[in-house]
Amino acid sequence: MKLNIAVLPGDGIGPEVTEQAIKVLKAIAMEFDHRFSFNYAPVGAIAIDKHGDPLPESTLDLCKTSDAILFGAIGDPKYDNNPSAKVRPEQGLLKLRKELGLFANIRPVKAYGTLLTKSPLKKSIIKDTDISIYRELTGGIYFGEKKISDDGNTASDLCEYSRFEIERITHLAFKAAQSRKNKVTLVDKANVLESSRLWRKVVTEIAAEYPEVTLDFLFVDNAAMQLILNPRQFDVILTENMFGDIISDEASVIGGSIGLLASASVGDKYAMFEPIHGSYPQATNKGIANPIASILSAAMLLDYFELFEEANLIRKAVEKSLKLDITTPDINPKFDNVTTSKAGDFIEDFINNPNDSNLNFKNIHLGQSTII
Repeated sequence: MKLNIAVLPGDGIGPEVTEQAIKVLKAIAMEFDHRFSFNYAPVGAIAIDKHGDPLPESTLDLCKTSDAILFGAIGDPKYDNNPSAKVRPEQGLLKLRKELGLFANIRPVKAYGTLLTKSPLKKSIIKDTDISIYRELTGGIYFGEKKISDDGNTASDLCEYSRFEIERITHLAFKAAQSRKNKVTLVDKANVLESSRLWRKVVTEIAAEYPEVTLDFLFVDNAAMQLILNPRQFDVILTENMFGDIISDEASVIGGSIGLLASASVGDKYAMFEPIHGSYPQATNKGIANPIASILSAAMLLDYFELFEEANLIRKAVEKSLKLDITTPDINPKFDNVTTSKAGDFIEDFINNPNDSNLNFKNIHLGQSTII
């Protein structure tokens, strides 16, 4: 298969982790005789600095003419710490989602058996957790009308949803549940918010079209608690934009590191794949950023094009790296010389040599061959 992939590394650790994902995709292309081309463009703070715009038209045009988008991370302290900044890196990401119609964000959350002791939660609680979060991405409070009074002392953000916006992601969530455990949990705040009551009404109507799928409901505050108390109860979580943003970040503690969580943002025509972590500016260029979330996002990219064998090989390589502790310090601080690039090297080498399983720890730590 031939794919043209737009690469938007962004800010902070974005370029470092994205580089490892590309390294892995190139290994896949070589092993399976695909042709992947990678075309780079700026987004976020780096784009503001160079072009005065967090999403230059040239970047948007590249995305629209590519088969898929591999995204890094955006954000910079000089904007994060300046509440009066009129142009912000995050505006580029929001505009990208809106312009490309990326209405569904899919975030897998899995408790890897080899990492159960790394989580701050008890092993008995998180064991066998496997959740897929479906977050609506282009509506709600993030995109609603924003107002501030003339004196600057009163502000408001409108949370607005239409039936159409709810319907399209609900169908995706129920179809996903059909190939999983046949359960969808709608997370909302229907006891308070009119928009949530519309969500309940529309989702309930659509649920009748999927009789084999069980639908239940949780208020977002209870869902946040249940996610920690008993995450195994969830299969597919369906929710609106802001609640999904918060719930999915909370879920990152289950696996032991936010550096493990990948995501796909899809629409009717375009698709973008990105780790859910931020730009983590404190770690920039220190070689400590975990590339696994970005690498697993690349696996989701392959899934999107139905290259399932290729995607599963990446996941197998990731699980092997976790089993052998070839991970960055966020997961395994005792091996603090396993850098971002070395972690990527191991996964690349495993793809090229999947039948070799013995690790020469001395060599990996010296930055030599990772597989023997």
